[in-house]
Amino acid sequence: MPYMAAEQFSAVEVIRAKRDGGELSNEMIDWTIDAYTRGVIAEEQMSALNMAIYFQGMNRNEISRWTAAMINSGERMDFSALTDPSGKKLATTDKHSTGGVGDKITLPLAPLVASFGVAVPQLSGRGLGHTGGTLDKLEAIPGWKADLSNEELFSQLSNVGAVICAAGTGLAPADKKLYALRDVTATVEAIPLIASSIMSKKIAEGTGTLVLDVKVGSGAFMKDEAMARELAETMVNLGTDASVNTVALLTNMETPLGLTAGNAIEVEESVEVLAGGGPSDVVELTVALATEMLAGAGIKDVDVAGALQNGKAMDVWRRMIAAQGGDSDAKLPVAKESHTVVAPAEGVLLKLDAMDIGLAAWTLGAGRARKEDSVQAGAGVRMHVKPGALVRRGEPIATLLTDTPEKMERAIELVQRAIMIGSADDRPDTRLILDRIAAK
Repeated sequence: MPYMAAEQFSAVEVIRAKRDGGELSNEMIDWTIDAYTRGVIAEEQMSALNMAIYFQGMNRNEISRWTAAMINSGERMDFSALTDPSGKKLATTDKHSTGGVGDKITLPLAPLVASFGVAVPQLSGRGLGHTGGTLDKLEAIPGWKADLSNEELFSQLSNVGAVICAAGTGLAPADKKLYALRDVTATVEAIPLIASSIMSKKIAEGTGTLVLDVKVGSGAFMKDEAMARELAETMVNLGTDASVNTVALLTNMETPLGLTAGNAIEVEESVEVLAGGGPSDVVELTVALATEMLAGAGIKDVDVAGALQNGKAMDVWRRMIAAQGGDSDAKLPVAKESHTVVAPAEGVLLKLDAMDIGLAAWTLGAGRARKEDSVQAGAGVRMHVKPGALVRRGEPIATLLTDTPEKMERAIELVQRAIMIGSADDRPDTRLILDRIAAK
């Protein structure tokens, strides 16, 4: 067939090479991503290649080239000419989290960094399963819109300094197709494919500096610290190879971040942080990530924590929300039904399992099982204590919120399962930041 003869390689040739442990050449990788995007490589063939990669892995050059090929399947944003209204050139910096429970950090982080004169183009996503989505949280604010044109995005960055919005369909379209296939072929966990999926979109965004928050623990995608470290190192290498100043923090996701897991209640908690209050772990991680983002953009030795206390970051938050049609002073949605789970015994709260709390919030309506599902803005779990605290029998541990009371029973079971109470001798390690990983 003339059409097949025009192709540089065949899918079987590529599959066989990786199946047998060989290194895929640059030309082979470029052809594979392009041919799959064009439909020349069939879904079953790409499934076989994904599985071969899962078992045989990829070296640094292969992963870097694979990522570049996915970037080249679509558009790449360019912020090199971005200036503020006075004409001053703006550096750009971005953050990516691998996802967790109660992870509302983007909400206070973007305006905090922007308050120091660095632009933050934060292209975010929606939640799926037990992990919450940044866009779902912000859509709890009346009037706020997630979708912006490139022109609106650039204008808001110039005038406000921070944007949190949905990523356009033009960024790394090959990844969207490939991710859907990985999701149904048990190859999501392949580190080369995870790393290239995340980094192809982040590099295509065009930011100059990228800070990665790689979560590890019960509520994280990576449960094992060694695997989380490998993923972090791989992504840092990819960013470095693409001339993006990239660092990663390994952070603890055995326990939910903060005291809320939901949408409106996480917005509420984020505003508390911007007002100088909020849970200590949310403040700690926000400040740590902001410090890394600013340092990568050349701004060091500044009082990051002070910007949360003096209102600078709150001012940017209000302008950022208003620029996208939201009313930051409007009352947030409140769930119709609530139930409080109490401590079954006296002692030290040793565990409040992030996965079970995330599943409870999802069950109550805060998350979705399929991308097309809707979410309840007011649903979620409000926690009253964190691991390490002394609790008495009957003391409130968490309040469950939902508009659909028939979901309450299962959510209660999940929260009860999340709780472990013991003696002070078994007090848990509650460190939040486990390590910092930079380019080697």
